[in-house]
Amino acid sequence: MAALVIVAPMVSGCSGFSGLSDFSMKDQEWFARPGRIFKAGNSRIETPPLTPTAEITPNDLVSSDGACAGMPAPSPTDANANASPEAVPVVPAAPPVALGHTECDVVRGIGVAPDNVNMSNNERGDRVALITWMHGPRPGAYTFTSGRLTSIERVDVPEPPKPARPAKRKRG
Repeated sequence: MAALVIVAPMVSGCSGFSGLSDFSMKDQEWFARPGRIFKAGNSRIETPPLTPTAEITPNDLVSSDGACAGMPAPSPTDANANASPEAVPVVPAAPPVALGHTECDVVRGIGVAPDNVNMSNNERGDRVALITWMHGPRPGAYTFTSGRLTSIERVDVPEPPKPARPAKRKRG
C-alpha cells in the first residue's frame, strides 16, 4: 500500500500540474515572437551631431565690447542701490556652455558682461576671439575659432574683500 502511494504520482505523469506546462508554452511563444525594440522599417536612433553644422551668422558673433545682437543693454552697477533689502533677485538657471557653441550662445549662457574681449586672426585667416570673465557664474578664458568655442581655460579669480571686523570695545 505504501508503494502504491509513492508510485501513483509518478505514473500519473504530473497531470495535476497542467498549469506548469502552460507556463513553459507561454515562454516558448514569447521568445518565438520578433522583438519590437525599433519601429518597423526604422532601425536607427535619431541623435543630434556632436559638432553643430549650422552656419555662423553675424548675429552669432560678439562685438568688440562683448555685446551680442538682441541682448539687453547692460544695467548700471548700482541698479539695486535703492531696492529694498528684502527683495532678493531671482537668478535663472544658466544654460549649458559646451565646446562648439557660438560666441553669443556662450555670452548669453553666462549672463554677465565679459571683462575682456580680444579679437584677432589665426594663421589660416579664421577669426579668433578670446573672451575673459573674471567674475560671474563661470569665470574663465573662452577661446573661439571661426565663431565656435574651442577651449575653456581657468583664470585666477580675485578673492572677494573680507568684511572688516568691528573694533572691540574696552570694558571699564
